Amino acid sequence: MTVVSSLELAFHTVAFATLILVPLYAWIVRGRGYAIFGFVLLAISLPGALTLHARLDALFPHVAPSVDVLFLYGMIAAAAHLIALVRPRLRAAPFRLLVSIPGMAFVALGALAGVWLLVLLPVRLVLSLLGLEPALDVARWLDLVPLVIVVLSLVTSTRLRREVVRVALADDGPEEITRIPFERYTRRRTPEPLDQRPLRIVQVADPHLGPWQPVRKLRRELEALISQEPDLVLLTGDFLTMEGVGTPGALAEALEPLRRLEGRCFAVFGNHDHESPEEVRRGLDFAGVRLLVDEEAIIETEAGVVQLVGADYRGRERREHLQAVLGSNPRREGHVRILMLHDPSAFKHVPKGDVDLTLSGHTHGGQVGFLSFGFDWTVLRRTAWPDHGLFGHGANRLYVHRGTGFYGFPLRMGVPGEASQLEVLLVPRG
Repeated sequence: MTVVSSLELAFHTVAFATLILVPLYAWIVRGRGYAIFGFVLLAISLPGALTLHARLDALFPHVAPSVDVLFLYGMIAAAAHLIALVRPRLRAAPFRLLVSIPGMAFVALGALAGVWLLVLLPVRLVLSLLGLEPALDVARWLDLVPLVIVVLSLVTSTRLRREVVRVALADDGPEEITRIPFERYTRRRTPEPLDQRPLRIVQVADPHLGPWQPVRKLRRELEALISQEPDLVLLTGDFLTMEGVGTPGALAEALEPLRRLEGRCFAVFGNHDHESPEEVRRGLDFAGVRLLVDEEAIIETEAGVVQLVGADYRGRERREHLQAVLGSNPRREGHVRILMLHDPSAFKHVPKGDVDLTLSGHTHGGQVGFLSFGFDWTVLRRTAWPDHGLFGHGANRLYVHRGTGFYGFPLRMGVPGEASQLEVLLVPRG
């Protein structure tokens, strides 16, 4: 048996064993729910990974052993990561860098490759039926597209884009929820000074403390953001992952830099926070962050008085819930009225003219799209979720943050995370 065939056999054996044994182990130790999750994840990823492995071996026969080694390592890392999640907790840097991140990247590669190779299949069939062998030879190189995307996405997923975002409030606007223009400045562009003192807000959305967002990294990001001395720091939910939930005290340690801005930091729950509400409460309390659960806070700032309303996350009866929250905390005359709302798809239930600015997250900016290449399109563009940026509905404005972290699909693809200071030009109503 050759070295290449031995490595191929090892990869296929580990893949099959992972598909069967990891969910079985998860069922025995943690229960049916996580076992089904692991099996479905592997069932989606492995066909694409196995097919791409064979295609790359054929495309690069002289380095096939190296390809086999990389795929075998990725498969072992994915299995080890899923096994570790049976008893989830935050892991040390070596485990994250050598196991969790390569393992999740491998899962993403397999899922993406499966879709991509299915898209290419009819193209190959047509070229083959037409006898266009030169075109088939060229098409073989398209097999590399998923691999290139995943490598680029690793870079996108490990850093945040630092920005200054300027949003002007208004007295009117579109009849339907519509994306509207606003000013966004990156490091390469310096914003012009303003005549009017804006309200400066740092929003922290979806930090998801976990493999991609360890405690030290989140602390560093918060320290950099609050060094800009914002008027308000607003945290719009989803603080933990399975690993974060399994590590009591980690959120408190990560949010500790906010203690020096006590009285200016506020938060609402996201959907994942209801999975471990007491741990999130303890972390926020330790950091001096006030949690708003369907209630308001009045804050004096250098830019004016702000009425901040925090809506708890609800998955059902959102219209009734949101309108009840806004009705029990009515607009205060002369105050700028800001709503913290984790899920932006509920923005449509905010009565027109009732809120000056709504801040949301939840979508991770769409997570898969072309923002890195200068285009606004994401996979959520035509869905009920406003994906990222500024939207108008009458006089109401909604800003959707792209996220401080992410969770779920294991990579950001073309949609960088956001570390921004929001400068709001105030036009209080009421």
